[in-house]
Amino acid sequence: MDVAHLTYYGLYALQHRGQESAGIVVHDAGNEVHFHKGMGLVSKVFTERDLEGLKGKAAIGHVRYSTCGESNKKNIQPIVVQFSRGKLAIAHNGNLINALELFKRLEEEGSIFQTTTDTEIFAHLIAKSKHRSFEGRVRQALTQVEGAYSLVLLYNGTLYGIRDPNGFRPLILGNLEGSYILASETCALDLLGAEFIREIEPGEMIKIGPNGLESSKFAEKKGGACIFELVYFARPDSRIFNQSVYQARIRMGEQLARESTTEADVVIPVPDSGVAAAIGFARASGIPYEMGLTRNHYVGRTFIQPSPEIRDLRLKIKLNPVQEALEGKRVIVVDDSIVRGTTCKQLIKLIRKAGAKEIHFKVSSPPIQHPCFFGIDTPNQSQLVAANHSIDQVKEFLEVDSLQYLSLEGLHAAVKGGRASYCNGCFTGQYPMSLSGASGQWSVGGRSLPVISHQYDLQFT
Repeated sequence: MDVAHLTYYGLYALQHRGQESAGIVVHDAGNEVHFHKGMGLVSKVFTERDLEGLKGKAAIGHVRYSTCGESNKKNIQPIVVQFSRGKLAIAHNGNLINALELFKRLEEEGSIFQTTTDTEIFAHLIAKSKHRSFEGRVRQALTQVEGAYSLVLLYNGTLYGIRDPNGFRPLILGNLEGSYILASETCALDLLGAEFIREIEPGEMIKIGPNGLESSKFAEKKGGACIFELVYFARPDSRIFNQSVYQARIRMGEQLARESTTEADVVIPVPDSGVAAAIGFARASGIPYEMGLTRNHYVGRTFIQPSPEIRDLRLKIKLNPVQEALEGKRVIVVDDSIVRGTTCKQLIKLIRKAGAKEIHFKVSSPPIQHPCFFGIDTPNQSQLVAANHSIDQVKEFLEVDSLQYLSLEGLHAAVKGGRASYCNGCFTGQYPMSLSGASGQWSVGGRSLPVISHQYDLQFT
């Protein structure tokens, strides 16, 4: 199978990391770059004819969602640029917290930006560097950026993989019949039948080219892996941060049960995000597990524009209660998190209407009280229900008989690695780096340029 098709199927496995757009860039034997990008899901963006036109020896691919700002064609990744040393393609997962500062400086120095993504900053920093080697240019650029970045670069047929010193976002290395693969999660390797080798270390840059695999450190490792990847974002069948996501979520549910004193007849998950935690809760509590909610997996993310009435309809299309599992029962409902709380409230109404006698809502993570600046789509603090209301007030808002969150101590007991290994900023407001330069928007020369976060995903060479 050629690199374009392999990248396509890898992106397909990683579709959960971004649904707004997708792109693939290939480098051929004649030192030419070819690419195809488009808005929408991977299966909609690429046809067989598109993939047949992407012949080459190395490729990078990307699926994207934006945490803030525009979702349009000019921001689709990987981005491709031409500079004095050749053609460069870049894909980025994360958020730069000093993007505004760098953008202002680069524009004052004459750089002209073609997108509103912080990913383009890497391209300008590399192009403006005076270092003689490409690796030196990259290293010089990395000394100037702050924040979260798992990066892949494709330059003159050579593939580079880079993970920021905190290791906010995952980046793993695999092998398929003697060729190397980089991806955000191991589920992409599983689909391709590739072998997992290891994770790229925080502060590490690897180079895959004519001399095979070469590794070097550009910064010392710090703690800061995003714990919300394990709570929600990563696929449960993946391994990231040196552990099984599924088993971590099982342990979260088990720990939640140990912290609970609720008596109930059944435990049900909110599909699919709460399934593993609900299994763990049922195991540890001895309360029977039931599938009290059935999910329609054929519902797309963009149905029609939301209004209060439409949100209700969309939820009913996506989730339907199983009356036989709920009627007359004391029900424990398990989910991974509560953000705004509006969807949870509507879900509780459906369960209540199906005949549940009591509803006890259990959350397998602590209250989300602070925004994420490093690439997870949490809204600003004013929209976070737990940031502005006590647990009792959230309970009243949801109209449940009880509400319980997993303690922060319980969450860390459920995952591998000490507390210092993770970023807990969305729960505690304590981030692994200063946020003095963080900004939700760039505003330069009268223009408002939203800072956009990205989820990239498969690279093959």
